[in-house]
Amino acid sequence: MWERQGIASTPLILISSISYLLQVSYTSWFLDAFNYAIATNMDVLNLSIGGPDYLDLPFVEKVWELTANNIIMVSAIGNDGPLYGTLNNPADQSDVIGVGAIDYSDHVASFSSRGMSTWEIPHGYGRVKPDLVAYGSEIMGSKISTGCKRLSGTSVASPVVAGIVCLLVSIVPENKRKGILNPASIKQALVEGATKLSGPNLYEQGAGRVNLLESYEILKSYKPRASIFPSVLDYTDCPYSWPFCRQPLYAGAMPVIFNATILNGMGVIGYVESPPTWHPSNHEGNLLSIRFTYSGVIWPWSGYLALHMQIKEEGAQFSGEIEGNITVKIYSPPAVGEKSRRSNTCVLHLKLQVIPTPPRSVRILWDQFHSIKYPPGYIPIDSFDVRNNLLDWHGDHLHTNFHSLFDMLRDAGYYIETLGSPLTCFDANQYGTLLLVDLEDEYFPEEIKKLRDDVTNSGLGVAVFADWYNVDAMVKMRYFDGNTHSWWTPVTGGANIPALNDLLATFGIAFGDKILNGDFVLSSKQNLYASGTDILKFPRGGYLHSFPFLDRSQCTDTQNVVSPGMSKIDSPILGLLEVGGGRIAVYGDSNCLDSSHMVADCYWLLKKILDFTSRNEKDPVLFSHSVRQNTPLYVDNNKLPSRRTDVNFSMYSSVVGKELICERDSRFEVWGTKDYNLPAREKNRRLPAYLVNDLGMLISNSAQKNGDSFENKYWSSFYNDDIDMPLASHWFVPAIVAIIGLMLLFWRMQQRGRRRRRSSSGRFTNF
Repeated sequence: MWERQGIASTPLILISSISYLLQVSYTSWFLDAFNYAIATNMDVLNLSIGGPDYLDLPFVEKVWELTANNIIMVSAIGNDGPLYGTLNNPADQSDVIGVGAIDYSDHVASFSSRGMSTWEIPHGYGRVKPDLVAYGSEIMGSKISTGCKRLSGTSVASPVVAGIVCLLVSIVPENKRKGILNPASIKQALVEGATKLSGPNLYEQGAGRVNLLESYEILKSYKPRASIFPSVLDYTDCPYSWPFCRQPLYAGAMPVIFNATILNGMGVIGYVESPPTWHPSNHEGNLLSIRFTYSGVIWPWSGYLALHMQIKEEGAQFSGEIEGNITVKIYSPPAVGEKSRRSNTCVLHLKLQVIPTPPRSVRILWDQFHSIKYPPGYIPIDSFDVRNNLLDWHGDHLHTNFHSLFDMLRDAGYYIETLGSPLTCFDANQYGTLLLVDLEDEYFPEEIKKLRDDVTNSGLGVAVFADWYNVDAMVKMRYFDGNTHSWWTPVTGGANIPALNDLLATFGIAFGDKILNGDFVLSSKQNLYASGTDILKFPRGGYLHSFPFLDRSQCTDTQNVVSPGMSKIDSPILGLLEVGGGRIAVYGDSNCLDSSHMVADCYWLLKKILDFTSRNEKDPVLFSHSVRQNTPLYVDNNKLPSRRTDVNFSMYSSVVGKELICERDSRFEVWGTKDYNLPAREKNRRLPAYLVNDLGMLISNSAQKNGDSFENKYWSSFYNDDIDMPLASHWFVPAIVAIIGLMLLFWRMQQRGRRRRRSSSGRFTNF
C-alpha cells in the first residue's frame, strides 16, 4: 500500500462534516462550524460546498465575520458548468477565494461553474469570478474507507488551492504573519501569480491557473497594499476579455459597465481617499466618458469599482483605440504599532476599441430591467423538462445564460445593448428592435404608453419571446423549505404573461395560459416548443402560425408529466404584425434562446424576426398568404390569464410599489425626455454591507466633475444628479435651498452607521 502526502502535509487539519447522506445542509449547521473556526483561531478554511442563495444573510454575514477575523476562506465555485451565471455562494463573495476546475490539459472542466456574479443584476454588472482555477478533474484522492480513487469537481480543486495557501503561509516568518497575511494579501498573491490560460475567458478562468512559485515570489517581498482585480481590461485581448472584446464602444450607446474588485491588503477596513480618475494616454482618450460607482467603505478586505463607460457624441465618427489608466487611492487605519495610516494608489489599465456609431437597423436593445431571478423570490424554471432544479437562478442576462445568443447576434452583425431601466429611459429612434425575452416583472403605465408611441410613431420594432404561465401549475410547484420552515410558491410563471398582455394590449395581442410542448416544422426546419404558451388575441392583417401541441396545463400530476392518452391541439404560437411605422413579432417560448436548458436553438427564427422588426424584410414562409389573419383572433379579457392574488409581488418587483426612475445604466442625456417627467436621480442595488459612492464624470486630464457621495441604507442607495448644466444657472438657485441642504447634510451625518437588514433563505447543495 502506497503512502501519499498531500500538498501541505504538516499543518493541523480539522475536518468538519456539515451535511448528511442526502447531501443537504442547513444554514445553522454552517454557522456553528464557522463559529468554531473563529473561536479556534483557524488560519485557512476550505469549503467544498455552496449554493445559489447569496441573500441568505445569516450565512453571508457570518462569512464576512469569519474573513474579518483574518481567516482565509477558499471555496469551490460550483459544479453547474458549462452554464454561465452559475456561481455558488460563498465562492462568489469578494472576500473569499473562489476556485474553478481544470483538467490536466489546462482546459476548464465542463462541470466548473462560470461567472459573472449575479448579485448586481439588473441595474449593474457582475464581478469577475472564479478568482482562479486549479486541477480538479480526475485527481487522485482518498477513499472514505481505505486506498485511493480518482475524484472530480470544484470541491476537489478548492482544497488544492487551500493546500497551496498553507504552503504560502509557511514561508512567512511566524512573527511577521499577522502584519502580512490576510484574505486580501493571499488573494493578491494568487491572482497576480496565476498563469493565464489560452482559450478560456476571464469569467471561466478568472486570473488563470494557480501558480505556486509565482505566488511565492510575490508574497516573499510583499508589502501591504491595495490593488484592483482584474488590473487590465483589454478589448484587443480576445477571447480572454469576452464579452467586452466582442463588441466595441460607440457614441450614443447605453453605458458599458465593467465591475472590478478592490483588494485591500492594508487592513480589514479601508476607504477611498479620492475619487477615481481617468488618465488617457492620448488626446483621443478625452472622447471617453466614465461614471464611477465604488465602495465607500472597503470591508472586509475588499470592495468594488464599477466603470460605466460611454463615448461622447463628438466621437460618433471616431474609429480606433483608446488607452489609459484609472487610478484610485485607498487608505486604511494604522496597524498596531504604527502612527500613520496606510495608503497606496491602485491602477486599472484600459485599452478600448471604438467604432463609428452603427446604423439604427443593426442596433438591438435588450430589456434586463423587467427580469426577476432567484434569489430572493421563487422564480420557477422555464422548462418543465428540467427535473433537477426548480429555480431560475442564472441571471437571464446576455452574458450569463443567454451568452450564446449574444455571440450569435454579434456574428450576425448586430450590436446589442442592455437596458437596466424602465422602457421610458431610452430613445427609440436609435434602435431597430427592442428585444423582450423571458421577462417576469410588471410595467409602469408610462412604459406602456411610451412603447405604443415608440412603435407607431418612431418606427421601433419589438420582438417578444414569452414562456409558460399557469396558476394551477404554479400551485402544484409549491414545496416546503426545510431551511426556512416555510412553504415556497412561485411568484409568477416562466414569464409574467398578465404583465406582457398589458404591455401588448394596445396592439391587440395577448398570450394564453396553456403549457405547450412538442415538435413542429417551419421553413423546412425542425423545431422544439418546450413549455411555451399560446396566443389568444391577434389583430386582423397580421400573420399567425399555428401547430399541433400537447397541453401540459391539463395534466393532473404535480410535475405536469404528459399522459399517454393526451391528444394534440392546434395552437397559435408565432405572430408578426405591422403597426404604424413599426413592427411587432411575438413567440410563446424562450427556451430555444436560453443556454440553461436548450435542447435545440431557434436562432434562425430570431434572425428572420429581426430582419422583419429592424429592416422590414419579410421572409416568404413567415409571411405566407395562408397564415394571414383576415379576421382577428379574439377572446374576452376576462378569459385571459390573471395575476395571482395570494403573493406579495412587490417584494420582488422593481415596478410594483416602486418609483419610476432611470437607473445609472441608462443614457443620462435622455432622462426626462419624451414628456414623461422622469426624476433625475438613481437608485441602485449593490453588494450588501458596502457603502457606495456614485460619481458621474465627464473626464479629461484637465477637468473633472466630482459627484457627491453619501452613506447609504442597506440594499438601496439614492444618488444626486450629475448632468452637466451651465455654471450660470447656479446663481439663480434660491438661498433657501442651500440652507435646507445644510440641514439635510447635518441630519445625514446623524444617521451614519445605521443599516436595515433583510432576511432570506439559503439552500446549499454539496458538490
